[in-house]
Amino acid sequence: MNLRDPDSMNAVIGNVLRYGVLVSAGITLFGVLLLAAASGGSESSGFLTYFPDQIPHGSYPISFQALMGGLVSFDSFAWIELGAIFLIATPLARVLISVFLFAAERDRLYVVITAVVLALLLFSMLVTPFIPLFQS
Repeated sequence: MNLRDPDSMNAVIGNVLRYGVLVSAGITLFGVLLLAAASGGSESSGFLTYFPDQIPHGSYPISFQALMGGLVSFDSFAWIELGAIFLIATPLARVLISVFLFAAERDRLYVVITAVVLALLLFSMLVTPFIPLFQS
């Protein structure tokens, strides 16, 4: 693969996006199947009913330890949340891989621009939630 060829770069980036979405969809589908199986073959309309006064609409884990415990115990909401995390991480992985692809091309301008975009994404995801102005 010639990384200096724009078509090769586009193929790599396209594959990252494609496989990220497919992995996310697979994990989320697994969580939905676990949710359906948890109903025990009984009426599943309780799982599918929208209750606007209950937010969040399930018992989603809110810490890393709770997420890991939920995944190990095959908690459906933990698996659905992991699928959402993969979906959010997919464009982040695309930007990260773009930094390395531009570095392999020795295109310093685009390395800097993409690194700034990556820093802004990471800042908005990791730092912004702790700024008092953005807390509810």
